[in-house]
Amino acid sequence: MAHIKLPEFEEMTPAIQDKARPILEKTGKLGDIFKLLALDEKIYFATDGMIQKYLLDETTLSYDIKEAIALLISKENGCKMCVDVHKSIAKMLGLSEEKIEEILQGIDSMNVDTKDKALLNFCIKASGKENYKILKEEIDSLKQMGWSDVQIVEAVAITGYFNYINTLSNVFGLGHSN
Repeated sequence: MAHIKLPEFEEMTPAIQDKARPILEKTGKLGDIFKLLALDEKIYFATDGMIQKYLLDETTLSYDIKEAIALLISKENGCKMCVDVHKSIAKMLGLSEEKIEEILQGIDSMNVDTKDKALLNFCIKASGKENYKILKEEIDSLKQMGWSDVQIVEAVAITGYFNYINTLSNVFGLGHSN
């Protein structure tokens, strides 16, 4: 149970209700993170914009890489709710159960090329408290492997998004029974 009172559909602003209605029609419920964000329309729409642009729109990174970042960062941050949500999203995007479990075992267990592992390891480092210690040479190394500046920025933006959403979920006890 969340540490604060989450609004029900009827308590949300009309603009957020418009976003909630299709979710309710499709799934029959609203997740705790949706309800938490719905407390403040500005936070809701800023976050929704990030979700649309970073995760759902086609971008320079594949959905496989984006979902791997989502799962790895959420696991790193101890956000069980986000891991569970992204396991479902990864399945919807066509990742097999085996591939998802491989990701959750950690980067070294993943059957991906060295280039992908390097980017994912970089994202883990970028998500940490000591990300200010990342050196230009580490970014240059990713570029030498074939990652573009845009792809690296996008990967770090997705990493930052998951630090943000995991923090909201963890601080307010979302997805926990008590």
